[in-house]
Amino acid sequence: MIKRNRCTGITDVEKNDMISLWRALVDIDSGSENKAGVDAVGKKIEEFLRQQDICVRYEVCQTRGNVLVAEYGDMTKPFIIFLGHMDTVFSDGTVKKRPFRIEKNKVYGPGVLDMKGGIVIALFVMKKLKEQGYRRFPIKLILAGDEEIAHQGSDTVTCIRKECNGAAVAFNFETGFMDHSIVTARKGTFRAVFEVYGKGAHAGNNPQDGCSAIKEMAYKILELENLNDFKTGNTVNVGVITGGTVANAIPEQCNIIVDMRFINETYKNEYMNKFKKIAETVHIPGTKTIITFPIIFDAMNDIDETKQLFDQVQTILYRQGFPTITAKKAGGGSDSAHTTAMGIPTLCAMGVQGTGNHTVEETADLESLFMRTHMMLTIIKNLK
Repeated sequence: MIKRNRCTGITDVEKNDMISLWRALVDIDSGSENKAGVDAVGKKIEEFLRQQDICVRYEVCQTRGNVLVAEYGDMTKPFIIFLGHMDTVFSDGTVKKRPFRIEKNKVYGPGVLDMKGGIVIALFVMKKLKEQGYRRFPIKLILAGDEEIAHQGSDTVTCIRKECNGAAVAFNFETGFMDHSIVTARKGTFRAVFEVYGKGAHAGNNPQDGCSAIKEMAYKILELENLNDFKTGNTVNVGVITGGTVANAIPEQCNIIVDMRFINETYKNEYMNKFKKIAETVHIPGTKTIITFPIIFDAMNDIDETKQLFDQVQTILYRQGFPTITAKKAGGGSDSAHTTAMGIPTLCAMGVQGTGNHTVEETADLESLFMRTHMMLTIIKNLK
């Protein structure tokens, strides 16, 4: 019987260094709209990598955080991708209110889980591999600066796909799950904004002269919610609504924001067309609807190559005494969508484990920082 592995192979000095770097990255406000903050995170990472004599370069973005690319080894050979992002969902000033802190083996702070802890793992894996003279596969680290807003308004996706040409496999250091599952597929998502314009009128004197934007939107909301298909996993959520001004006026405007999760590109196109048809259909004469899609994030496809990679990794970890991993299909998007679209076998959610990402309750498990680093070193050194 194999004894489950509890040794991380990481010294106390290295653990302290990892925590210090984690703290430094978390304690920088780096919301997706804060280019200066994201780039400051990149500079901290660059400083660490250059101390290891690892080459660093940037794909400069004018309005979003730059893309950081670091390379170790002979990049003319098929290489391993380490993928991640430096931005968070939190606004400026959050760090001052909720800085990095550790309490009873739990770590708190904006982006501590999604995904600055994962970045620390990737960096120390590269450091340890270089120290140990690893040469089997070159390693390329790609860290985006605007993943949380699906790279809208930048050329980051083009950059990621260009940098991934020639890759053998990819590992994304997104949020890890407490049940030791590894993500092999993810839903895609798009966000739709419906704006209905009607005609205002006094609700007491001449209501018949008005065209209610809210009433028109009510029809559309029901039609949108009826598109939910829990059996296939394609889901629609009308999450935000605003409209009207006062109770005694026929409302002349109403807006909603809709979240759509789809399992593959075929369904994405199908549902976008359905949304457009709902927008075009008029129930209350005199109203007009405008629809836009401000965020579109493709699905991480469920490809055979990823299944083969998962099987290999599962065997490696079991033989080395690690907790048993399982494959998971997740609902949240990630840049793994771009590697699987290229046919590159990809495992996602390799970062620190925890709960509550994107919320004030975001919490990471401290010990998982060390265990996951040890786990990734084991995987890379045994990968065929």
